[in-house]
Amino acid sequence: MFKFLATSLLLAGLLATSPSQAQVGARAYAPENISQLSTSDQVRVIENEYRDQSRGRSIPDDQLDFYLDQVRYSRWTFSRIQTDIATSLRGNSNWRPPGSGWNQREVICTSVNRQYRECRTPYNGPARITQQISSTRCVEGRNWGSRPGLIWVDQGCRARFAESSTGWPGWGSGSGQREVTCESKDERYRQCNTGFRGQARLVRQLSKHACIEGRSWGQAQGMVWVSRGCRARFEDTGWAGGNDGYPGNSGQMVTCESNDDRRRQCPWNERWGRPRLIQQISKTACIEGRTWGYSYNTLWVDNGCRGRFGAR
Repeated sequence: MFKFLATSLLLAGLLATSPSQAQVGARAYAPENISQLSTSDQVRVIENEYRDQSRGRSIPDDQLDFYLDQVRYSRWTFSRIQTDIATSLRGNSNWRPPGSGWNQREVICTSVNRQYRECRTPYNGPARITQQISSTRCVEGRNWGSRPGLIWVDQGCRARFAESSTGWPGWGSGSGQREVTCESKDERYRQCNTGFRGQARLVRQLSKHACIEGRSWGQAQGMVWVSRGCRARFEDTGWAGGNDGYPGNSGQMVTCESNDDRRRQCPWNERWGRPRLIQQISKTACIEGRTWGYSYNTLWVDNGCRGRFGAR
């Protein structure tokens, strides 16, 4: 009799608590007042909700960025975000922010599958990270950087970027240099401010260690970085005249990638002249005549070389 009574009470307790537990478990990550959470937890909550509603798809960066702004500035609740996600998934076209009053302040940029990617920004000043989203550490000059109107990410970096208040180094000061020497002592990573008007170009290698762009040296606006013992002199292409020295501003830039170490051909406008490697994106060295080359209106890459090429 005692065992029967105890079993009955236990079952009654389970039946009484099961619905609320199931309800809490289904949305345990989603408090209604989502603004109480940290930004990283807000990202997790919104991504989980989108993934649940879309059967496993990832939320687009601009849509996530819009929701973060609405939580911060318009106090959107979790239910409001749920409804908007559902509405966006019912549509057949790409997502667009509802209404026309969204003044985008920040940009989320994601290196998908550790691939190089560029994202347009609503500002022209240098960028700064306001929230790192990826588990991969985002290090400026290594796997992310910026130039006017653009952010680039690579090697798995995913973060939210806002405009920095510092401004571009050397801009408007009239003190820009034409050449800078930067040295990686004891093979350590080092950044050197340049104040260049345009892109940096290696003009003389001073070390025994090879200086390979994207591997042992690289750049962001107003700085160059070196590592692995590279020591070299870099010049400012902006002094040569024309645009700001960044290929691509005039359309004369092509990204070509050898995926799975296979040979690939990419179109090149022969009227631009002979191409040169602007930025190595891959870990594999891009060496002209070996892993990349050019013939009339065609670029080719091979053996894992991935790079951005511009006119000489």
